[in-house]
Amino acid sequence: MAPSLPPNVHISKHPCLRAKLSQLRSKSTNARDTKTLVHDIALLLASEALSDLTVEPAGTDVTPIGFEYTFEAIDCSKITLVPILRSGLGMVEAVQTILPDPVSVHHLGLFREKMTLQPVEYYNNLPQSGHAVAKLAIIVDPIIATGQTCQAAIQSLKEWGVEKIIVLSVLGAIPGVTRAAEEWSEGTELWVGGLDDGLTDSGMIKPGLGDIGDRLYLTIGK
Repeated sequence: MAPSLPPNVHISKHPCLRAKLSQLRSKSTNARDTKTLVHDIALLLASEALSDLTVEPAGTDVTPIGFEYTFEAIDCSKITLVPILRSGLGMVEAVQTILPDPVSVHHLGLFREKMTLQPVEYYNNLPQSGHAVAKLAIIVDPIIATGQTCQAAIQSLKEWGVEKIIVLSVLGAIPGVTRAAEEWSEGTELWVGGLDDGLTDSGMIKPGLGDIGDRLYLTIGK
């Protein structure tokens, strides 16, 4: 981990992830391969980030040859998955694959205003007050550039009442990752596939990998 980063930031050192990230960066990678690479990177990140989940005995079961064994399980009822629209949708299936049981999915729609680069919320389907609040929220968003969108998502989930947030991101810029990590440092962990130094004048990570939403959904030049 780079010494300048907050302690709640984790940068993956997995060799397969690093190789796949290099493939994802290439402008020659088509939309189908982009989707696959984002899924694979998210799968590797999630396996690292969720390694501290508690496994508990949940009764017994019987193997196909008749031996009884202790059935172990993770309580997924207090976990929720929060993709940031639209590119975060590309990471949802990977996290659902890692977890042993289904979890709720609550979407947050945020975009950056072009002139100020400030986040604007246009959609939020978190349950209203009075409904059960998840203990753990897993935010998935492939890019942390300025960090303001991630920061706004963390604020929304903290206000909702979650006890812990895990952010999974394919690539981040040092300033944005730092900003997001400091928003609620005692309750948030960031797990990032790779890290770049800075941003362009328009708020894009450099060298980066472009607008991942456009690359996933072939909306480049919109």
